[in-house]
Amino acid sequence: MSRQSVIDFFAARGVDMPVIDTEQPTPTVELAALAHGVEPGRIAKTLAFKLKDGQTVLLVARGDARVDNRKFKDALGKGRMLPPDEVAAITGHPVGGVCPFGLAQPLPVYLDCRLQDFDEVLPAAGSTHNAVRIRPAMIAELTGGRWVDVCA
Repeated sequence: MSRQSVIDFFAARGVDMPVIDTEQPTPTVELAALAHGVEPGRIAKTLAFKLKDGQTVLLVARGDARVDNRKFKDALGKGRMLPPDEVAAITGHPVGGVCPFGLAQPLPVYLDCRLQDFDEVLPAAGSTHNAVRIRPAMIAELTGGRWVDVCA
């Protein structure tokens, strides 16, 4: 479902967004950067958090960024990263292939402002063997994502 749900997500919005498939698995930022021939910062990682109020949210950040706990708490409240089995169940995508597109259920999407350092980034596209090339602003537009400052 994952790869196809991403394709369907873009098609439903009238966006021609080719999915780039790779021979090599790309489950980590480092492997994804190597497979796509880009610097690690251009890999847009999608992290799932459960907030104190019980809401699950996604955070899209540059691959070389680290979540700053204080900034995260100030912007979104207290939260914890979800374990891999919960991430897959909630998003419909396996860990390493999680992206904010084609989700199993609607989730709020937040984008760390440092993604805007790049004209184009590569988030996964539903599996550990693919990605899409997309402008950060387009991720926000297509997902209804909100910009936040939560990474260092």
